[in-house]
Amino acid sequence: MTEIDKYVLRDFIHYRRENGTNPKTIGYDFAALSTFYGFMVFEGYSTTNPVMEVKKRYLKSYKTSREESPRKLISVEQMSMLVNSILNTRDRAVCVLLAKTGMRRSELISLDLQDINWREQSIVLKKGKFKKRTNREIFFDDECAHSLKRWLVTRSRMVENADALFVGEQGARLNRNGIYTLVTKYAADVGLHKPESKRIEDHFSPHNFRHWFTTHLLRNGMPREYVKELRGDGRRETVDIYHHIDRDDLRKKYLSCMPKLAVI
Repeated sequence: MTEIDKYVLRDFIHYRRENGTNPKTIGYDFAALSTFYGFMVFEGYSTTNPVMEVKKRYLKSYKTSREESPRKLISVEQMSMLVNSILNTRDRAVCVLLAKTGMRRSELISLDLQDINWREQSIVLKKGKFKKRTNREIFFDDECAHSLKRWLVTRSRMVENADALFVGEQGARLNRNGIYTLVTKYAADVGLHKPESKRIEDHFSPHNFRHWFTTHLLRNGMPREYVKELRGDGRRETVDIYHHIDRDDLRKKYLSCMPKLAVI
């Protein structure tokens, strides 16, 4: 181990990168190595810690390059193809809702029927794991409403006294694994998800809907602060206390910027 130098560590980064390893995972590897070499120096088995220089020069640039190449972003046409390929009314409603609202998977599985305001076509997300999203109101469009209502017809034949919006065949609330499984299945069916690949760009998971939602709203001209409001990102800075986003204006911007998917 004492023979390892910055060149060996640099090659290790390249090897992990070629295999599609997440930058955070490599960061954990280097944190462990740095701790080990710190111990070696302390005990007198080594005179230097080669990890420190590599972390500063090479690992940081790798993280930056990966951030510049984000997870898979599909086009509006591809999203339309995906949702329209789904015949199951529940699964289609799940995917359309994720795409049209950008909500997190945990927020979706927590939804109850009473959280939906059909007249306003809005949803109030309850306090959950993400406290920054507490009681935040989000909107959905006519295409999403159509998909949800079709699912509710099917749902009414499955369960009678259940609060959860999305349930399984036994009437239990759909869980995280269920959402992940259905999303990756349908994405794989249309060639958008390659589970055997180690490259993050070849994968499509529930979070890709949130990425699609954000990117296409911005591309269609929605102000960044409006997108952040809909996503529920972070706590507002102190100055934002004096910058109130009008609800009606936010809703109008959303409806004008949200892409149409020609949902059938």
